[in-house]
Amino acid sequence: MGNDVMVDDIAFAPELTLTKSLPLLGYGCTELEIHFLQIKFTAIGVYMEKEVVQHLQKWKGKSGKELAEDDDFFDALTAAPVETVIKAVVIKEIKASQLGTQLEGAVRDRLAAIDKYEEEEEIALEKVAEFFPTRYLKKNSFFTFSFFASGTAEITITTDEKEETKTAVENKNVAEMIKKWYLGGSRSVSPSTIECLANNLSAELSK
Repeated sequence: MGNDVMVDDIAFAPELTLTKSLPLLGYGCTELEIHFLQIKFTAIGVYMEKEVVQHLQKWKGKSGKELAEDDDFFDALTAAPVETVIKAVVIKEIKASQLGTQLEGAVRDRLAAIDKYEEEEEIALEKVAEFFPTRYLKKNSFFTFSFFASGTAEITITTDEKEETKTAVENKNVAEMIKKWYLGGSRSVSPSTIECLANNLSAELSK
């Protein structure tokens, strides 16, 4: 556990491996307001190749606060051709399909806004939404969103009993918008993760 980072009471390893070793560059959680209470649903860990900073040199010298408010910075971050893994661990029991429905709506809206929601994207997004089962996922189950340098992605659901299911996202427009759902600056589903990424990347850029 030594160097694990704790988010709420969920532990994130300091690095994980896709095809390369990826350090943990940011973390936070997703929250929903229910009856005026902020409920934390998932803890988020963002793993990325360190080389991502080579694609962000334009922002060298900027503070974390400046980066957190700069959507162009996060556009460049999500567009960088590096491996990225976003791990979302369940804090409060949720139906997987709830997350799938949220994701589907957000991705569809983002694609439609830039006129990239065609039949191919619709089919790919339906396949993603159908992948999320209607059953409840208990605490410590997790979703892994793996983004490859090629622009494609893979989503894995791991239950608390370590059962695993996965699906490939071959449509690059859909894959990009799934990544932006978490990493899209001011429109991210997790502002705390954006703030943490901005601070850590500001430090990396000043080295």
